Amino acid sequence: MKSKRRDFFVTGTDTGVGKTLVSVALLRALRRRQRVVAGMKPVASGSTPGADGLRNEDALALLAECSRPWPYEIVNPYAFEPAIAPELAAREAGTEIDPDILRQAFARLQAETDVVIVEGAGGFLVPLGPGLSFADIPAILGLDVILVVGLRLGCVNHALLTAEAVLARGLTLAGWVGSLIDPRFDRLDDNLDSLRQGLGIPCFGVIGHLDPVDAGQAADALTRLPLLRRH
Repeated sequence: MKSKRRDFFVTGTDTGVGKTLVSVALLRALRRRQRVVAGMKPVASGSTPGADGLRNEDALALLAECSRPWPYEIVNPYAFEPAIAPELAAREAGTEIDPDILRQAFARLQAETDVVIVEGAGGFLVPLGPGLSFADIPAILGLDVILVVGLRLGCVNHALLTAEAVLARGLTLAGWVGSLIDPRFDRLDDNLDSLRQGLGIPCFGVIGHLDPVDAGQAADALTRLPLLRRH
């Protein structure tokens, strides 16, 4: 039986936990292994207007790590200017997120790559509009989930709650990445042990606190990468 490719949705235990850094690191690490990759940010708020339209910093970071220069609108189909919750930004813009537009953009990326890394925004259950949230994106696009755990006080509870929500939807949780967002986080090793035991899924790596942020260093920290095929 022919093995099936896997593409991934990167979600996090909260906003600001390093989802973009992990997504960029995954793309960089996979390109180092001669994989043809693309990143996608389906919906982004906090975008800057310019001559070519709205551009989001996270989406541009993903675009820079793609194996080819995709049109911006394919990587980020929905960009909103205010840095507020995506559902509120879409409502203010008079726009409703259309899953078919996301499917079409994703299909274009998927057709010419080995793997697509799709990054969410905020946490797993962030709403996108009536009856739609980021939690629906993995099912809509056929993605397995990678969880970014922001390493700070309370992270074990946040990680277990998010993992439970992912699994409750019948999704595959491929693994997790630790992201040290609090450099003064006490008992880091003990908390990492608790996360490994509690989550019971592969840890692809732990990215230390980087200042300035460096995609290459983050990619180096990914000592284990997700399997790209399901047998």
